[in-house]
Amino acid sequence: MSGFKDFVLRGNVVELAVAVVIATAFGKVVEAMVKIIMQIVGKIGGSPDFSAWEPAGLSIGNFLTVLISFLILAAVVYFFVVKPYAAAKARFFPDEPETETVDPNTELLKEIRDSLRARPNL
Repeated sequence: MSGFKDFVLRGNVVELAVAVVIATAFGKVVEAMVKIIMQIVGKIGGSPDFSAWEPAGLSIGNFLTVLISFLILAAVVYFFVVKPYAAAKARFFPDEPETETVDPNTELLKEIRDSLRARPNL
């Protein structure tokens, strides 16, 4: 029983559960935004549902509808999530310049090497 408790209370499991819940809720927000944009596309260029379109007898209308929805979804995620997140991260958590770490053992070995080089050959 303690093994199960350790598994459930481990930080990664809790973080994963929170991420799934947040992602599900965020997915609904993105879907609503895509519907709004598809309605705007429909008002500009006619119906945003191309399912009935069958040029040359090929039913590619459904594929076209899904493709347009995907492109709108990708644009919404990129412009409303990825770009603002990257800007906020750069502003509030700037990358620290890399500092060169000096290993004391390496420095000691270099001193020994230089000392041996400076000795006259016997």
